[in-house]
Amino acid sequence: MKPFRLNKHGKLVLPCSIFIDIDFTIIKSLDHLQAIVRRDFEGKAPTGTEIAKRATAGSYATRYDLLRDISLNLFWANRFALTMYDKRPTRWRDVPRNREDVFVALLQPWTDGKAKAATVREAYGKLDAMWSQTSEDELFEMLFDVFSNKLYRAQELPPIKATIAEALATPDAMTTTIGKFNPDFLHYSDVEILDASEEQPELEALRRWAMVLHNQHPWDRSRAKLKTFDDMEDDDVVVLFYPKNRDVLHFINRAKSGTMPTPKSPKAAPSCAPVTPLLPLVLATDTPIRPKIEALAIRKGEVICNNDDVVRNSPPSWSPMSADEIAEKTGIERRRYTAEPLENIALEAAQAAMKHSGRTPGEIGAVLFCTCTSSRLIPSTSTWLSGQLGIMQTHCSADIIAACAGFPYGMAEAVRLMREVNRPVLLVCAEKFSDKIGNARPSRMIFGDGAAALVIAPSDGERDIEVVQTYASGPFSQVNSIIWPNHDYDNDITVYGPEVKDLVKRYLDQMMSELTALKSVKGGKALIDDIDVIVPHQANKTMIIDIAVPQGIKAEDIYFNITEVGNASAASIPIAMADAVYDKAITKRSLIFAPGFGAGAVGGYVVMWLDPAVVAPEATIELVMSPSRKTSNSSVEDIKDTF
Repeated sequence: MKPFRLNKHGKLVLPCSIFIDIDFTIIKSLDHLQAIVRRDFEGKAPTGTEIAKRATAGSYATRYDLLRDISLNLFWANRFALTMYDKRPTRWRDVPRNREDVFVALLQPWTDGKAKAATVREAYGKLDAMWSQTSEDELFEMLFDVFSNKLYRAQELPPIKATIAEALATPDAMTTTIGKFNPDFLHYSDVEILDASEEQPELEALRRWAMVLHNQHPWDRSRAKLKTFDDMEDDDVVVLFYPKNRDVLHFINRAKSGTMPTPKSPKAAPSCAPVTPLLPLVLATDTPIRPKIEALAIRKGEVICNNDDVVRNSPPSWSPMSADEIAEKTGIERRRYTAEPLENIALEAAQAAMKHSGRTPGEIGAVLFCTCTSSRLIPSTSTWLSGQLGIMQTHCSADIIAACAGFPYGMAEAVRLMREVNRPVLLVCAEKFSDKIGNARPSRMIFGDGAAALVIAPSDGERDIEVVQTYASGPFSQVNSIIWPNHDYDNDITVYGPEVKDLVKRYLDQMMSELTALKSVKGGKALIDDIDVIVPHQANKTMIIDIAVPQGIKAEDIYFNITEVGNASAASIPIAMADAVYDKAITKRSLIFAPGFGAGAVGGYVVMWLDPAVVAPEATIELVMSPSRKTSNSSVEDIKDTF
């Protein structure tokens, strides 16, 4: 888990975006590690020589552009120190000669480094500031002191450093000596780094980068030099490298001994379509029950993470993207996070739904919990909820992992259970992504936290659920289009956009075909013509509109609240339904088409009636947001802006 926190300025900060902490228990081989390092450090970082050439050619438009390149270069130059080791300056006379857990860097001089650095300084002075000359000049002095005194070529750095014994046995081997070491040399604490603040989000991220990079060389860099071990004197201070933790040391030992396992990757079979179509469940003809939605209650996250907050927490592995560009790409301006555990917000939503429905714990026949972000396995969250709510016994309390299709999956299972027990079912959908995203940028831009709960009961009156349909599977690439935990991304949730778009288009084609073939419930030609409002899973507004419009769906018929709450996966559809009532986009009993698509190539939809009266009043919670950031209390304006 990688939780957010609020710093002393009240700003949302993500420690994982700046303090690099790879889980080495999941690194399978040196090649695996190198691939991660190439992606996170080398892919976007220019060499020092390339920076000097760009500076000479006038390729930098502003000082910020040059500062960013210098930072990326320094992260790359320290890629293995940042990920694997702690540095400890030590007098040569005190260096242990025979330990297997103490390492030293063997370095090659950076050719013409001083001349290249001088070129960069000269170029910087000719550039205009991007936002703040004062801040950018200060950041330049911090970064340039590290950059200009870098002594070694970064290309040749191996992940596993040499032991002292190996270094002494290597002819002409060189390492850094730092002259007289001052143990009180400026070092930024973790709190100071997280409390860094700039008005411009990009500069705030850059300031944190500069502080972390400064901490990699906390000594008078102008006095440092490369020296061979043969010339080393007792009072010379060298930099020793110690593994960050036991897992790193175990990884090093496995790599050196050649005992790393090589897991097999099974080959996926070609995809085969069903021998006959898997038809939707039409309640008017396929089941004798008449489900009634008695209550819908939601609980959004209390912490607002706006696009500026995402930018100010940029790690060096991200390509630059402004707050406006995030909004343009995703349709999201803010997403909601919670500091509460997932099960707590689920319980709050469930309690509100039970209260609004008037149902007692003894009346509930089943509890279903839909999520893909639960860390609770024993007991399951559904059974935990059952106990917390005072339900002595259910016919079934079960967790359903169907990601962003959790709502249609939950509704389908609720219908099946009602046929068996003829009692109300409590359906809870909740997600907490904020502490599971880490540094995967597409995920950080999109996902939020939230919970919703519905009480659904058999009735002798009007039927509120007309059709339910669920899907799963597809081409292997689509099944694996969203992954958590992803070992290649340090166990973070990762999204592969093109594959997600393919599965959404595939399922939407199928859904539209089915809705066109299904009989109208209002006396028209087809069910598709009956729909009053489309409330889709709030995945990505831009993507949904781009895919839906060619299908003949009018953009103005789609309700979105994603601008304000982000993508809450299984909870996104019921939260959007409630918001549609709060925003008065739904003011009377309306027929809703609610499609969802997600991880595992799952999909599904519900065609249901929603009466505004069943929606519980939104819980009053104190919103927490970064200072000087504006937000709207209503999604109505967002809809107007969209269409």
